[in-house]
Amino acid sequence: MSEKKPKSPTVEIDGITYLRIPIKTHIITSQDEMTDVVAKYTAGLIQPGDIVVMSESVVAISQGRAIPVDQIHPGLIARILWRFVRKVSYGIGLRSPESMQCAVDEVGRVRILFAAVIGALGKLIGRRGDFYRIAGMQAATIDAAFTTPIEPYHRCVIKGPKDPESVCRKIKDKLGVDAAIVDVNDIGGSWVLGATEGVNRPLLEKIMKDNPLGQSDEQTPIGIIRKIQNNLPDEINS
Repeated sequence: MSEKKPKSPTVEIDGITYLRIPIKTHIITSQDEMTDVVAKYTAGLIQPGDIVVMSESVVAISQGRAIPVDQIHPGLIARILWRFVRKVSYGIGLRSPESMQCAVDEVGRVRILFAAVIGALGKLIGRRGDFYRIAGMQAATIDAAFTTPIEPYHRCVIKGPKDPESVCRKIKDKLGVDAAIVDVNDIGGSWVLGATEGVNRPLLEKIMKDNPLGQSDEQTPIGIIRKIQNNLPDEINS
């Protein structure tokens, strides 16, 4: 097995260089409050103008949204619909009866069925993504079981975080810097799920595109983004 290639600590976008500082933490549980976790591990590191970023899965775990598979009992809708989810190289998503059942629980049977119908019609005309556009963020951000190597969550379906905007506001109120919750993977998918008002979301998604926090066993679910070159106007905090 080849060694994982280390991510560059910096990235340049539109002539500006940004430093990405991954921060190792203990294994987060539902007993943790994310505001306190972030405050503890960024103490002495935060500078004015920084942005704190958090993995969406660790925020969800702190909210008690990691559900062991043996506690999930897929109903008829989930047992049918998961089979129609497209196989992709970057993860399982809703392509399991347990994760599909979590999507049903999150958004309701009517919305899931409507999303499935619209998604199927979209595929007939060569368009993809309609299912998730209809089902919404809470369905799209579900991580299936057996996709994280971190115990005790390997056998858990991890739902998306609740109220990501509120979590970010609490971080900013406590630390005085902007904050964002991101869903990023190792093949270039980058999505800001929630952020404080000062964050330029499209720019942050570019900065996080190569997944500098990692998604394997790095155990670095939070990080700091810092602009370190000031030859152009500030864009990330605007």
